[in-house]
Parts: sequence; C-alpha cells; structure tokens
Amino acid sequence: MAVPPRFWDPRGERFGTPTYPWNLAPLGLATRRQLREQGLRPGGQDVVAQVLWHSNRYRRPGTPGIRAAHLYEIGQAKPVRPMTPAKTAALAKANAARRTCPACRRDAGYVIPASLGMCIPCAYPEA
Repeated sequence: MAVPPRFWDPRGERFGTPTYPWNLAPLGLATRRQLREQGLRPGGQDVVAQVLWHSNRYRRPGTPGIRAAHLYEIGQAKPVRPMTPAKTAALAKANAARRTCPACRRDAGYVIPASLGMCIPCAYPEA
C-alpha cells in the first residue's frame, strides 16, 4: 500500500484542522490570494482547511521550514468591497508619504528605501 503524502490529513486528526499537501486541496476551497483573483474575500468565515509544504527558502536555524496557507470556502466568500473616494484619497496620501524624502522634503518619484531612510541623492551626495 502506498504511503500518503507527509501533510495528508483530511480529517484534521494530526494537525487539528484538515490539512492537504501542495496542489492537493479539494475543489471549492481557495486561499486569500486565490479569492482575491476572483474578486472575493473570506467575509468573516473561519478557516476551513490548510495547505502545508516544506520550504528551504524560508528555513531558519532551529525551525522546520514548513509553510502554511489557510483555505476558505469559495461558496461562502463575499465580493470585495468597492474602493470609496475617501479610501482612494487616503491611499494616495500614504503613498505620497512613502515617496517623500525626510531630508530634502521632495517627492523622490519612487518609494524611499527603508534601509537608507532618505532618497538616494541625499544618502549618497558625492555620487
């Protein structure tokens, strides 16, 4: 008899919630990103299941490197709320603040790198 995949637990006995390996989740379930692509949002529903997979990219010393994605029922998802003029204005203001250099107070035309804390001409004046 074949051994089931490492993260195969459709009844939730080992992991507490139904768990599926990468690409083996049943139809009708989707992650937040997948819902968003369809113009939907979870809409307050609880997590129905999860997908687990092993990732060396996110493994740090002392951690197992296991990633998780929560799954929601597509049938219970609600449409994404439309963007209001107030939200649009607030988002534009927040993005403008991210582009404004605190040293020279000019709009850099790009998001200021957090590592520098200022625009590139202010961070490297001799260059």
